[in-house]
Amino acid sequence: MTAAVRDRLADLDRRLAASELAPSLRRDHGLAAHTTYRVGGPARLFVTVNDRAELETLASIVADSSAAGEPTPVLVVGRGSNLLVADRGFDGLAVALGSGLATFEIDGTAVTASGGALLPVLARASADTGLTGFEWAVGVPGTAGGAVRMNAGGHGSDMSESLVEAVVVDLHHGGFTVLGVDELDLGYRTSSISTHQVVASLKLQLRFGDRQAGRALLAEIVQWRRANQPGGRNAGSVFTNPEPAAAGALIESAGAKGLRIGSAEVSPKHANFIQSDEEGCAADIVEVMREVRRLVTEEHGVDLAVETHLVGFEPWELP
Repeated sequence: MTAAVRDRLADLDRRLAASELAPSLRRDHGLAAHTTYRVGGPARLFVTVNDRAELETLASIVADSSAAGEPTPVLVVGRGSNLLVADRGFDGLAVALGSGLATFEIDGTAVTASGGALLPVLARASADTGLTGFEWAVGVPGTAGGAVRMNAGGHGSDMSESLVEAVVVDLHHGGFTVLGVDELDLGYRTSSISTHQVVASLKLQLRFGDRQAGRALLAEIVQWRRANQPGGRNAGSVFTNPEPAAAGALIESAGAKGLRIGSAEVSPKHANFIQSDEEGCAADIVEVMREVRRLVTEEHGVDLAVETHLVGFEPWELP
């Protein structure tokens, strides 16, 4: 951590401690419990915002603190289902969305959701209302805001199919911006949203369908996930699929299925998942990623791209 960042964090700490957000401010707060890998070190500062007013206050404080020089490193933490934090932790501000930012509303075929709303809950609620087009999300254990940021998807669909707009707050510059789907540059597991931006809310446009058929599709997707993907300590797909190939198939054919380094292992059930032991560490997971990439490149000449969001690592540590 540079001296400039250290000074910026100290200044931000003072500002937050003197604000209405002080009750939710935590220092050296462990992030492992906020990720599905259950590994990783602490965030230097950690704040939970419970409604849009608090998020706006936070944005103003961080923007003011960053205005004089190097911006404060920021990490937005949702369910942590696509996140790996280094064992040393994160030298910055981690932001979590509280229960007041996990709400949603269905009006006809329009679904408006806060950034912290859970995708499986949204999928089930929309299907129970007789809407279709969002059933795929029942198998994605993340938040709506995180899904926009990475254009989450599965089972032949993704967020771009139903997203209308997103309300985004910029923690480095302050203020809210409404971005239409065409302004978000949604691609395969990518968008234009940066790490210092928070999706405060979003709007989906679905369509009426058959309620029973929707519920049946939900059950089918859940059953397929249980049969084909491992549970436990993992963060879903590790590598993006290099079309037209599937990353899991390339990894398996390269002989990496079941590969273990220390406390981490390529899942014997699905080769594009890495499992962490109960007493695991992030360093072992990254080493498995690195070795998998090496084996696939050696066997197939394909350089797999990491889908997992890696935080707190030095450049030379990254796979």
